[in-house]
Amino acid sequence: MARTTIGLLHPGDMGGVVGACAVTAGSRVLWASEGRSAGSRARAAAGGLEDAGTLASLVAASDVILSICPPHAALEQAHAVAARRFGGLYVDGNAVAPATAREIGAVVERGGAAFVDGGIIGPPPRNAGSTRLYLSGREAKRVVSLFESSVLEAIVVNDTPGAASALKMGYAAYTKGVSALLIAIRALAASEGVDAALLEEWRRSQPELPKRSEAAARDNARKAWRFVGEMEEIAASFEAAGLPGGFHEACARIYERLAEYKDAATPPAMVDLVAPLTRPRPN
Repeated sequence: MARTTIGLLHPGDMGGVVGACAVTAGSRVLWASEGRSAGSRARAAAGGLEDAGTLASLVAASDVILSICPPHAALEQAHAVAARRFGGLYVDGNAVAPATAREIGAVVERGGAAFVDGGIIGPPPRNAGSTRLYLSGREAKRVVSLFESSVLEAIVVNDTPGAASALKMGYAAYTKGVSALLIAIRALAASEGVDAALLEEWRRSQPELPKRSEAAARDNARKAWRFVGEMEEIAASFEAAGLPGGFHEACARIYERLAEYKDAATPPAMVDLVAPLTRPRPN
């Protein structure tokens, strides 16, 4: 049986480890180094990915394209691949709204590709049982076979493009939405001088919340820049379903204010986030 060649866009914190899982499962995985950072090069090398050099070379050599990038870039990546008349299987594994996923599908299908919608739940998959790749679309079962015997569990939702993204949106609406809410509550309390009193009340009536709020700050601040687009996609998902999207638009603004912590050497504590969150904004 011929070895499948997967073109990965791009080896970020999540994508690089997902690509390594595909290598473990027996695929050849390519990436394109043109215009990418030293960090991307290091992640690609660590995962056993092969450098195709340019996007054009990657598309020409690949049977499957797997897109894992920040949500704001997902549609742009699809257009770039479609412009090169890719005729294989295009898998979008990004945190986008169902409507965005279907738009991506339409773009790549016009270019000649088959489309599978995907959504990743969990951390970068380094341990068995930690991470699921949910899939939807008529060709979703083909993608499952690409990760068999790896630590990434691939699961088919159904044959409808957008279903996997809807599942991802619902899941992240809670996990990242609650984290943003806890961070904002602590910042409000600190700005009003009642943070210690709030923590004491939480210890009495909601004993898990002090640690959860500190973890929300520590674990999310350095990744907050990536969550802005995801929260906006969640808001759009809610609005498309006839539900208010304002809560997750507010979450996007919370994470936007923490973007200065991108690439910070150490994770900040909750106390460090009060100033950037409550700093007056220009009208």
